Amino acid sequence: MSDKDEPSLIRMARADGEEVDIAPLALGARVRELRKARNWTLEQAAQQAGLARSTLSKIENDQMSPTFDAVKKLAEGLGISIPQLFTAPKTDQVMGRMAVTKTGEGKPHLTATYEHELLAPNLTCKQMLPYRARVRARDFSEFNGWVRHDGEEFLYVLSGVIRFYTEFYEPVEMRRGDSAYYDAAMGHNVISTSQEDAVILWVTSLG
Repeated sequence: MSDKDEPSLIRMARADGEEVDIAPLALGARVRELRKARNWTLEQAAQQAGLARSTLSKIENDQMSPTFDAVKKLAEGLGISIPQLFTAPKTDQVMGRMAVTKTGEGKPHLTATYEHELLAPNLTCKQMLPYRARVRARDFSEFNGWVRHDGEEFLYVLSGVIRFYTEFYEPVEMRRGDSAYYDAAMGHNVISTSQEDAVILWVTSLG
């Protein structure tokens, strides 16, 4: 993989996903949701928080912006921290996503130095990019400079022997079963030093 090839692989994976706009939190609706989750009436919740019923009603209906003192009382009355009051709830729904990639069924992506096979190619909006790579390069000079990109990366040697080059560390010889986890913004390259092409598993974060 050259400096030009690696980013294209990342872009290929990111193109499978869609950007999702996060709606701003409506405090009134959040307070109402928390109150109803406790099966409290407005009167009961107001009593717990030490606020007037009319004040709590106005907060829930976005008819007034509560003072910090009122927010503090609300959080204490609901038995939560202030940050939790302003944190939108996460869904309890389990997405249950799964993708099984049988041997040889990955999506090929060839470069001058690597033969990549993208795993779970049909799964969109992935947070990680897993792929198997056959390392064809035998010398550092075969690369067009360092490979570097955003995120973190994990590599695991499946077979053969590699030399792992990084921008800030001495080269490391790695064999089957060896692994490395590193900052992908740091320049990095891999070559095979065994007679046969080495095969490695790479997992790149896409966040």
